[in-house]
Amino acid sequence: MNPVWAQGIEGLLSQIRWTDLIDVALVIVLVYTGLVWIRRTQAALVATGILILGGIYLAARAFDLQLMAWIFQGFFAILVVIIVVIFQEELRQLFERLAMWGLRRQQEGPILSSDPTDVLVGVLTDLAREHVGALVVIPGSQPLSRHIQGGIDLDGRLSVPLLKSIFDPNSPGHDGAVVLEDGRIARFAAHLPLSKDFRQLATVGTRHAAALGVAELSDALCIVVSEERGHISIARDGKLKTLSNPAQLGPELQRFLRSAQPQRSWRETARQLVRANWREKVAAAVLVSGLWYVLVPGARPRLLTLEVPVRVINVPPGFALESAIPEKVEVILSGPARTFYLFDTANVGANLDATLSQFGRRTFELTSQSIDHPSDVTVELIRPSKIKISLRKDGEGR
Repeated sequence: MNPVWAQGIEGLLSQIRWTDLIDVALVIVLVYTGLVWIRRTQAALVATGILILGGIYLAARAFDLQLMAWIFQGFFAILVVIIVVIFQEELRQLFERLAMWGLRRQQEGPILSSDPTDVLVGVLTDLAREHVGALVVIPGSQPLSRHIQGGIDLDGRLSVPLLKSIFDPNSPGHDGAVVLEDGRIARFAAHLPLSKDFRQLATVGTRHAAALGVAELSDALCIVVSEERGHISIARDGKLKTLSNPAQLGPELQRFLRSAQPQRSWRETARQLVRANWREKVAAAVLVSGLWYVLVPGARPRLLTLEVPVRVINVPPGFALESAIPEKVEVILSGPARTFYLFDTANVGANLDATLSQFGRRTFELTSQSIDHPSDVTVELIRPSKIKISLRKDGEGR
């Protein structure tokens, strides 16, 4: 192992402060939130494209492709504006979720009690058997008002006759969505935003596109009854799922209600925090820890003392080097700690230019320009700085 790298690993624990732990933990939460957000929205391909451009930019910098680096540097200078324009709706949704998480109201009871739940499951099962289309939206913790257009306010008690009359094919509100709130029908004949996730919508119709559209923009649960196939589907967290049996609707609905109002012990909560999205959590932890190691301790100044060989170059023609005293010198380098992480000490040497020795000069002084070192490293000291060389005419002593 490179000794400089080994020293960096050994000294890492001594550099960690409690403020660093808090800093890393907060950034891990932000990165994890971003990874989950990208996965649940249609931002994955765009994010991958941006990462590829970032890789090309870093490669251009590494190989000193100045024109390419300059072009990409201008692109990344306006990257924030580009992200806001492309992900306007997704960012609005993210900020809404953060606000609702911080200001979540304490509800005394579930969104739907057992009786309205049974009514809803029974009616939708009947509609599926009769091949009558239906679309029902059950809000989560986020507001839906800006995603829903039109419709007729009702605020009526959820009942079998009312729900079946709304979805009757001869009813004016048959093609719209019913929005439930607190176990009541708040609105019917509502229009929902349509999803553009054609991969999930390849074999379904407009109702499913509307259900998935709301599920992409909020934490609501949308239930769809297919008019053609008589199947029941649910949309949640940007995913559309077709139930193989209407009997699955009840458990799915109860699962949603429990997640909307979690009542877990601290052990169950801790277990859920560890298990949920564990891949994104591991990726965020590794990424942030690596960035912290490179950017935070790596930015702190560091001194490195090396013993390097003296290399005599440009020996005049007709002469050969007999000796250089001393053969090694001590060099003290300074720079950001990250510069030394992958620092190869074998490439450091003191170059003595012997061109003037043809005029009889035998003692030379080493300067910082004589030391091979990276551009972001400073030569602080060379000891000893004066080197005495001895030459002989080429061919003598043989």
